[in-house]
Amino acid sequence: MRHAGAMPKRRPSTAPEGKEITLPGGHEVLLTRRHFLYGAAGVAALAVLGGATAYANDHAKGSDDLAVLTVPQEAVYDSQGLEQIEDVDSVATVVATAKLPYGTLLWSSDDQVAACLLPTETAKPLAQVGLLSLESGTCTTVLEHAVGEDEGFEIYDVRGNASGLIWTEADIMDGLWRVYGAKVKGEKLGKARLLDEGDGNWEMPTLAVAGAYGFWQCLPQLNGDARVENSLLKRAQFGTDEAEVVYESQGRMACPPTSCGDAVIITPRARTSGTYYQMTKIDGASGTVTDACVLPTSMKPMECSYGPTGFNFAFEAIYDYGDGIANLGTYMPLTPVDTEVATPAPVEEDAAPDGEATVAASAAQAHSISIDQANAATEAYSDAPWFRYARTPVSAPCWCGNWLMIKGSTNMCVVNLEEKKFAALPLEEGADSYKDFLASSGMGKRAVTYSSVNHTPVNGEAEKCCKVRIWETK
Repeated sequence: MRHAGAMPKRRPSTAPEGKEITLPGGHEVLLTRRHFLYGAAGVAALAVLGGATAYANDHAKGSDDLAVLTVPQEAVYDSQGLEQIEDVDSVATVVATAKLPYGTLLWSSDDQVAACLLPTETAKPLAQVGLLSLESGTCTTVLEHAVGEDEGFEIYDVRGNASGLIWTEADIMDGLWRVYGAKVKGEKLGKARLLDEGDGNWEMPTLAVAGAYGFWQCLPQLNGDARVENSLLKRAQFGTDEAEVVYESQGRMACPPTSCGDAVIITPRARTSGTYYQMTKIDGASGTVTDACVLPTSMKPMECSYGPTGFNFAFEAIYDYGDGIANLGTYMPLTPVDTEVATPAPVEEDAAPDGEATVAASAAQAHSISIDQANAATEAYSDAPWFRYARTPVSAPCWCGNWLMIKGSTNMCVVNLEEKKFAALPLEEGADSYKDFLASSGMGKRAVTYSSVNHTPVNGEAEKCCKVRIWETK
């Protein structure tokens, strides 16, 4: 299941500051130390910038049998109507804090740990991987250097939970990448396993975790030799190197996968003509689809996740179609949606050899689901009342206890959908312009936020670090 890349070429261990290099995929960028501090959220994003809007104006019509999310404006409750709770302490409290190196990036999808990409003060390695305990606030460095460091590789991205870690390494000078996974054993990692590798014909994979599995999403470069191949979601159980394809998309997926506890959320193309993105929930243990919802033609979500009411997704654009689901912001059902993705009928052994197998059976063989399977779930979402958080989205929201936690224009906010109330969490003093950032995704009793602080208080000492706060709601 691996995509074998070219053998790495030896190169000097350091690169001069400001050197123009080629990222995986052939895109050039001026390399500075600052780029590495952004992890995959910065450098890898630059690699795909050229193709990010390739499908923005594609409004081709699909099958008449396709059901898409259709929500009237009157069925959407806007966040402007929420009542503010002034006493924040009555709603949420900080249960642990941590100070990490300035520029640290964090991700969390369970109540036990957060995976940390830690910048260093040295040229080699540029980044390390840590595990932050959400109970004590203690961060332990579990990966001090890239497995392929001697070959010119550096750590670029990581996701993890209490079961294991999955991370990417890249030799950006030669346009090569690798995906590794390992079990978490207390405060240490088990043996690192090579799960996948590739060259500039495939974008550097994006990552997710669910239960005992690591997942990675592979997209072909628009101008590479693999440009006509399907996009792939793969997985491997932590502690093994047995990779398998879980889902295939006939076209590029809309956004990176999202870790949601025991599931992963992806946004492949629906199996029909035209460009329709299908929000899809993959069970971590079985690798099967458990929920799906198709968006109107060419509506491309920036982020997609899952909560107790079902899918939530964010648009950073405004569409002139879609009725209630058309403006920028973050959307989710107000009440739980009862959905079911039907299991496809098995392929009969004596089926006609002329290719006239059922659409559902063909989809199952191609690691995907058919339109018929997705339609019933999509129609259930269309019948539900919806909530729109009317702010420019920054990341997918999460659920902290019974409260929705979401990034506002300035503050991090918690929202009670049932009572239609919200509270703005206090800001960290001296935080950078983007203030708090949400590290958590999915649902849990805890949520993690962090801020990059570079500040000298009056009559105080200069402070330059990443401040982490771990929250619980009441």
